[in-house]
Formats: sequence, structure tokens, C-alpha cells
Amino acid sequence: MQRPIRVLVAKVGLDGHDRGAKVIATSLRDAGMEVIYTGLRQTPETVVNTALQEDVDAIGVSILSGAHNTVFPKIVALMKEKQMNDVLITGGGIIPEEDMKALQDLGVGKLFAPGTTTSDIATYIKDWVKQNRPF
Repeated sequence: MQRPIRVLVAKVGLDGHDRGAKVIATSLRDAGMEVIYTGLRQTPETVVNTALQEDVDAIGVSILSGAHNTVFPKIVALMKEKQMNDVLITGGGIIPEEDMKALQDLGVGKLFAPGTTTSDIATYIKDWVKQNRPF
């Protein structure tokens, strides 16, 4: 029997608004995924270490603070350092289109703007995991 997709949903930095992250976490659970929610004010190191310990297939970072150009590159670097090459790093929030493109060029997966449907996010994660994670 195949195990459920495991997703870590994280809020990094001083961003104290987590309603969106909780909505995403609930919708991913409803889509059949196992979700670990880190809570507020996590560091990139904590997120990556938790993802490694929990053996997740994907990390989803919710960011509204404007620190996306600091947070995502740090997470990507830590993931590379820990050889987590088959784990998706994705996320969403208030991120300008040009920044989304630059972050994707660094290795971040698709990023989602406000208004994206939760089913689109779940489908993206399921499709990515099916193509990139052998289990």
C-alpha cells in the first residue's frame, strides 16, 4: 500500500499571519496528504531539519513579510547541503512575479499568489511527487 504524500507547511521569520498556511494545511489534508505544520516564526534551519526528520516529500512556505528573497534561497542552500534533492520546495504569499521567476531559477518550485485555488496547489504537489519521489 502506498503511503500518503508528506508535506511540511512552514511560516518562516517574523511573519505572524498564519491563517493562509492553516487553510492550505487543512486543504492538503483533505486531499489525502499527511501535513506537518511548524507554527509561526521558524528559521530556515528549523524548517529543513524538521523536513529531514519527518521524511517529507514537499516543503510549503507561506510568506507575507516580503522576506522571500532571503528565506527561499537559504532553505534551498540548506536542502542542497543536506542532499535533499528529491524534496519539493514550494510556497506562496505576497511575492512579485519577477521574484517568483528568480526564485524558480534558484531551484524553488512553483510559487502561488493569493487567489490560487487550494485544489491547484494540491494537484501541483501530487504531480511533482509522482514524477520525482520513488515510493
